[in-house]
Amino acid sequence: MTSVRQDWQRVTISKTRLDASPRSAAPAVDPLRRRNEGVLQFLERPALRWLSASLPGWVTPDMLTATGFAGGIIAAAGYALAAQNPAMLWIASAGILVNWFGDSLDGNVARVRGIERPAYGFFLDNTTDVLEYAVFAVGMGLSGYVRWELVLATLAAFYMMMLLELIKARVTNVFQISFAGVGLTEVRALFILVNLVMYFIPPEPFVIVGVTTTYPNVISALWIAIQGATFLVIMFQTLRELAVQDPPRRAR
Repeated sequence: MTSVRQDWQRVTISKTRLDASPRSAAPAVDPLRRRNEGVLQFLERPALRWLSASLPGWVTPDMLTATGFAGGIIAAAGYALAAQNPAMLWIASAGILVNWFGDSLDGNVARVRGIERPAYGFFLDNTTDVLEYAVFAVGMGLSGYVRWELVLATLAAFYMMMLLELIKARVTNVFQISFAGVGLTEVRALFILVNLVMYFIPPEPFVIVGVTTTYPNVISALWIAIQGATFLVIMFQTLRELAVQDPPRRAR
């Protein structure tokens, strides 16, 4: 009888532990170490800390993600309308600022409040970025300031760098947000600067090596080349590091 009672107690304890465990636990995700060495971080970090602590509690990370996406749409619309009215470049710049506000603060607010959702947040942030880049590129193409083939090549270069971030994060557990001192914040600042130049100094055609072009097209072509070169440098640098950490193994 004692043996039966002990067996029943063991079964009861095991069942209690199973019932106490969460039935719909979030998928286990190792936290990524974020690395952002952008040249504007000395300004951005304190600003984000202050904003994260100052926002009211009803502002959620998801709301900020949506705000960032809305900013991307506003920027795209501003570029598209700038084809008829260059003053719309100011709207595009305002949209870029709204995009920075939402996209930069969503994760920061979650970390400050201790409500991180690593799997959900990572997926939501990166999938909305993919859509946002595409919408932004369409707006830029419709503006007429940059040739469509260069716009699409620039979009491809953005996607290449985004994939490089994700692939590198998978094998190193480090989510590198900036490369060579340039991250999304620095890119946004460059777009705003170019918008100001295009408004005050409207592009005029000129000929270079027998090709008629404008300075926004030249800037785009240079950006594509820099992105491609950066991709290759980071790719081979990471391969060298991984070759040391994960050397070849002899077949058994």
